[in-house]
Amino acid sequence: MNTNTTSQNNPSMDLLEQSLAHLHSRQFFSAFPESPKEYPEAFITDGEKCFHQKLNNAFDGLYDTGCKTYIGEEVSPYLQTGLGITYPSFDTPTLIQQAQSAAPEWRTMPVTKRAEILLDALENIKNHFGELAYATMHTTGQSFLMSFQASGPHALDRALEAISLGHFELTRFNRDVEWTKNMGKFDLKLKKEFFPIPKGIGLLIGCSTFPTWNTLPGLFANLITGNVCIAKPHPKAIYPMAICVAAMQKVFSNHGLPPTIVQLATDTVAHPITKELCENPHIQLIDYTGGNDFGHYVEQIPNKTVFTEKAGINSVILDSSHNLQKTAQNLAFSLCLYSGQMCTAPQNIFIAEKGIMTPEGLVSVEDFKQILAEAIHQLVHHPKAGPGTVAAIQNDQTLKRIQDAAHSFTEFACKGQPITNPEFENARTLTPYVAVVNSDQKDLYLKEYFGPFAIIVKTSDIDESIQLASESAASKGAITCLTFCTDDTLVTRIREMLNLSFTPVSFNLEGAAFVNQHAAFSDFHVTGGNPAGNASFTDPNFINRRFVWVGNRYMM
Repeated sequence: MNTNTTSQNNPSMDLLEQSLAHLHSRQFFSAFPESPKEYPEAFITDGEKCFHQKLNNAFDGLYDTGCKTYIGEEVSPYLQTGLGITYPSFDTPTLIQQAQSAAPEWRTMPVTKRAEILLDALENIKNHFGELAYATMHTTGQSFLMSFQASGPHALDRALEAISLGHFELTRFNRDVEWTKNMGKFDLKLKKEFFPIPKGIGLLIGCSTFPTWNTLPGLFANLITGNVCIAKPHPKAIYPMAICVAAMQKVFSNHGLPPTIVQLATDTVAHPITKELCENPHIQLIDYTGGNDFGHYVEQIPNKTVFTEKAGINSVILDSSHNLQKTAQNLAFSLCLYSGQMCTAPQNIFIAEKGIMTPEGLVSVEDFKQILAEAIHQLVHHPKAGPGTVAAIQNDQTLKRIQDAAHSFTEFACKGQPITNPEFENARTLTPYVAVVNSDQKDLYLKEYFGPFAIIVKTSDIDESIQLASESAASKGAITCLTFCTDDTLVTRIREMLNLSFTPVSFNLEGAAFVNQHAAFSDFHVTGGNPAGNASFTDPNFINRRFVWVGNRYMM
């Protein structure tokens, strides 16, 4: 194997080797601390100043040569007023032409040099963590801490994961070989060379809730494999990706490279350009995060290599518990975190009608409804923890969709209500609804309710709970499954059944461990095996489908 790495006196290669080692071991690793306290105070204070300076102004720092106009229509979920920030807008032919012009130099650059430049780009993005936090908060509705972590350290850790695995895959084979085969009376000798050829221009389609965490892995996977990129954020969450793209373009320019190796494509809700970009014959790669309908459309476009993370219905199987109060508190936090606007948030809670086994005996479904409702109430109305956990609803449509959906149900453990955020009196908030249905009401619970909405599904027994969770994952997709069970035999059965539906299971979580959270360098995010998405952060397929090995032979 030709790793093509020389870590001696090369901090970049040290970091790549360290991150790759943890990718293989799956142990904890983070190159970017997740606590704001680990960074200089100026990261936060200067970031807040930058945020306020950008309001009602054109975004400065992005490549804008040839842009047609500046556009922007973002609205803060906390202020419920427009940010007034505008961004350069290019038509599709200009974006494609600029990408094609930048491609040859980036494509032919040695992979180790590409990796070093991309690591410089991560460092430059890190300098903007403070502003990224405010940008994410006021476009997505995440709390400040989640915004800082998800759009900053966690997103960059996932990007580093893609860079390190990409470097490994691109350097795992010898590139030049003198090949000899004995033919009896003579040796046949050939010189062989092998090139990883990138597929071309990559399009990254972002979502409105996690604009960088979901976009940077595919972006950096494309770049490390030699592809140039067009990042197309959601029109209501452009700001975070604008910060990242501007920081990257500056690094490319500093290295004497075309800044258009990465471009930002902007549009509005009324005049979208995403389909136009998707169907352009020069776009070879598409990374998509978002709803199922558009995800299905993207997956069916011919002659494209597509990576999707769509929606699924995540289940909870609640059979038994060593401590039902802790179980309820853990589940309540997962339901409340960012008002359920996470692809990993649980929705359907399957409980056998006989109840939940605990050390104190069986607890009925009726009693558990009250225990869970109380745990949610205690969390959302906690003066410090509540507003930061619930955060804000990203858009009016999500709020209306959840409130409308509630009319289809007749029984609830608790109903969603707005809560007061002492810092932002106009914040758009909603605590979780928890409805209750029987297992035969599949028309109600075999739908995804993105947002603060969960459903307790009463089943005949644990066998039906397992069967329904497995069938739901296989037919509707699932990214997570949370299980509370104290019977080892059942644990094995649940794991085997859900894994056959290509769904990972988290067992008996409590304390600081939550089903919503997936750790870079350790957890695979989405398996790519069920309808929730066809790709995974970050397995070798996430890298290797972006380039092709081509071999040439020369007679010696």
